[in-house]
Amino acid sequence: MNAPSRSSLKSITDTPTGPQAAPQAVDTTAMGGPKVAARKGVRTAVGPDPRTGDGRYPVAWLTIAAPRGATPTARSTCLCGRDRSAVGHRRVLALIADHTAHRENCPFRASPEGRTAA
Repeated sequence: MNAPSRSSLKSITDTPTGPQAAPQAVDTTAMGGPKVAARKGVRTAVGPDPRTGDGRYPVAWLTIAAPRGATPTARSTCLCGRDRSAVGHRRVLALIADHTAHRENCPFRASPEGRTAA
């Protein structure tokens, strides 16, 4: 069997033997003046780190869910280990009062200055 002959219409290119430089883009002159990239952008300013805060952090949480037509529920949690929940109107109101009283007595909330002054 003979190999098929090549068509005379096709051009055969030589395979490069070594590394070659990539073709570079041609510089084109822009019409008009230069454009300012951030001319209409958002202004940014280097300010204080928003994560540092002012030294305060949450200690106790009171979560209340009272959808219309459903039984209300509430949950009171604190960093000191307190975790209480209530279901129903009366019990939720009692838990809110208990949570408020706990805020004044919690060891994580009471500052040393407030304890000595009292």
